[in-house]
Amino acid sequence: MKGVGEECTGKMGMGLTLVCIFLCAFVGWTWAAESKPQYGGTLTYAVADAPPSFDAHRESTFAVIHPVSPHYSLLLKFDPNNYPKIIGDLAESWTASPDHKTYTFKIHRGVKFHDGSTLTSRDIKASYDKIISPPSGIVSARKSFYQVIETVETPDDLTVVFRLRRPSASFLASLASPWNYIYKADILAKDPRWYGKNIMGTGPFKFVEYVSGSHWVGKRHENYFRKGKPYLDGYRAIFIRDQSVRLAALRGGRIQAEFRWFPPSARDDLVRAMGDKLKVHELLGGSTNTVIFNCEEKPFNDPRVRRAMTLALDRWEGSKALERISEVGGSVCGLQRPGAEFALSEEELMQIPGFSKNIEASRKEARRLLKEAGVPEGFSFEVASRQEYETLTVWLIDQWRQIGLNVTQKGLEAGAYFKALRSGEYKVSIYFISDYMDDPDLMFLPFLSSDKNPSNFGRYKDPTLDDLYLKQSSAMDPVERKKLTRQFQARVMGEMAYAYPALGWAKRIILQSSTMKGWNPMPSHYLNMDLSEVWLEKE
Repeated sequence: MKGVGEECTGKMGMGLTLVCIFLCAFVGWTWAAESKPQYGGTLTYAVADAPPSFDAHRESTFAVIHPVSPHYSLLLKFDPNNYPKIIGDLAESWTASPDHKTYTFKIHRGVKFHDGSTLTSRDIKASYDKIISPPSGIVSARKSFYQVIETVETPDDLTVVFRLRRPSASFLASLASPWNYIYKADILAKDPRWYGKNIMGTGPFKFVEYVSGSHWVGKRHENYFRKGKPYLDGYRAIFIRDQSVRLAALRGGRIQAEFRWFPPSARDDLVRAMGDKLKVHELLGGSTNTVIFNCEEKPFNDPRVRRAMTLALDRWEGSKALERISEVGGSVCGLQRPGAEFALSEEELMQIPGFSKNIEASRKEARRLLKEAGVPEGFSFEVASRQEYETLTVWLIDQWRQIGLNVTQKGLEAGAYFKALRSGEYKVSIYFISDYMDDPDLMFLPFLSSDKNPSNFGRYKDPTLDDLYLKQSSAMDPVERKKLTRQFQARVMGEMAYAYPALGWAKRIILQSSTMKGWNPMPSHYLNMDLSEVWLEKE
């Protein structure tokens, strides 16, 4: 893709000038075709954490998407060769009514589950019913996102009809969500929790085994409905939490890829060590790491305290410093990726408390707010974060010490981390804004009231925010929608300070063996993970 970005191998010497940069902020591109795919071989790749459960309807972590997605199909998906075009996966075709409130999908005939049974529209309805209206006690992380859907109907075995309560410009893209695995209706009817610990899909790879803390294995689904695919005999995901060990495995040829991201220093080391055996991708993508609060816990139930803590952060200088040593720096931002249609400009950001470039004045105001709220000098608390966010957490701790707070870090593995967030057993934490598209309908979802969205770990209720969300979602005029999205962000990050980006949107750096072919990076590390197009070049 000349002009927008290009793939590059590792003949780069000691410098970085030949490291390719993919700038992908929701602009379309088409990738140049590689050589003819070859069949066979097992792709081995690293995953930096283990899945808390296997149910993507429930979870919100790459640790599920990366090992589990190859087992499942979606109704729609983003075209891996022409992003952000939406194409059918199980859907063969679809139509929309003139009022954009009814969408009718025809699905492929003869799609087989891994147990040999045939998929029908009933399975798609059951899967979406679980997402939209989960049974009592079943968590659906994106339930609020799909409340625009009034009914899902199945007039025959190969037809699914979605009827909406109102027009939604983001609806088709919402069905291309990589989290919306299609499950088997008969299994869900017997036990809606079954998919948390078991696998049964129609994707390109069948499940072989999962050894906790070690690896995940899949093998080729011979009856996959897309003829001729997948190319691989199978895949093996190895769980390696330590970054240095992942890098050593890639350098030594024990793995061919890690699909999430590495910091710049890791890229530099491997470019020098591996030469043309390494392929490097860089994207303006990834995520932004966000400070969140348990708003039921004192003193963090007081918006003055939360505002004081955002005012303490010197984001503009911190971003410059940390992007040189980690993936957490980058462009200072609001709740959306810089450059996205509804993202805040720098001028707009600077009007929100904590985003001014006058850090002395900001910290003075922070100390005043803490005193007013009755928080004593030296007040101590723990910040809970996943162990991989250590660099950012250390920076935050230093920033908060500048206003008299005594903070320590509590590093947690993925399972314990999400358990703490869901149960409210934390006071302050680092969370990530990271999803598969920039539309505010999706990116603002984590900030709705906790009774509207179970993934709001802040445990607050704010009808004003809920109303703003609904209004912006329904606004068909882009100018009006931009106005409403700015009001939403100003309330979340400034007025109430429920949550705010710690720094900026991260750069995504992906490193892989040059023998791995057929995989194209996208802005989100949740996309293009079914591995159906991947193949290995025989050396």
